[in-house]
Amino acid sequence: MLMLYFSGTGNSKYIADLFCERMNEQACVKGTILLTHILSRSIEEELDFASMIASEDTIAFCYPVYGSRIPRIVREFAMRHKDQLEGKDLIIFCTQMAFSGDGSRAFTDIFPKGFFQVVYAEHFIMPNNICNFFILPLEKEKTVRKKLLRAEKRMSAVCEELQNGAMRRRGFNPVSRALGLVQGVFMPGIERKALSRVWISEGCTACGQCVSTCPMSNLEYEDGKVAAKGNCTICCRCINTCPQKALRILFREKVKKQYKGVEHVIPGAAKRQPGI
Repeated sequence: MLMLYFSGTGNSKYIADLFCERMNEQACVKGTILLTHILSRSIEEELDFASMIASEDTIAFCYPVYGSRIPRIVREFAMRHKDQLEGKDLIIFCTQMAFSGDGSRAFTDIFPKGFFQVVYAEHFIMPNNICNFFILPLEKEKTVRKKLLRAEKRMSAVCEELQNGAMRRRGFNPVSRALGLVQGVFMPGIERKALSRVWISEGCTACGQCVSTCPMSNLEYEDGKVAAKGNCTICCRCINTCPQKALRILFREKVKKQYKGVEHVIPGAAKRQPGI
């Protein structure tokens, strides 16, 4: 099995790594030989993903849900490896702030019906990482910790079910699909706006933090300053990591407090597995 993930600010990486850790632990405890050691890999890594996917029968994906839809960077990755995904068994995990309807099922919209089989799908509620929109304020550390503990408890149950051969497909029922479609109708427009709605204030010191970490290479040096190139995937990584809080995306509100990720609450969590 191969776990592939995209994580803007660490939430999805945390879930992907946690899945691999718990599955490997349970395999050892039960003495099963059905599972080899599972590693999670960021889709941002420079690896031969075509060969890696082709060599596995089961592929797991983990990604954040944006308005009940999957990030553009994940869609583009999936389409690049469409041939290798055909006929595979898929496990899909979504991270969400509150409720996403059919965020896991939305992955199947990219492909023809019956292209592969989704054998398990689950949504995990994780901390909010949108730090420049007053309607969605960042949560206190106590609240973040509670969400992480609930996610860990749920992941243990998920891995137990998978070990026992259970099938659960969260987000695939008609009600979830209907609610997801209602929320997702806005995402194409939001994605288009995000291409050009990246602002860099005068406080930018051109330190290069955003340039080196942007997953879409959307931020580049231009005449000694950082400039956006119209290719934002709305992952919120840049606005949460800029030392000067000089970046904004989609909303013009200034960044006052940043989401520092799971590592800030649970030190060492980011060291579970390699990857971004």
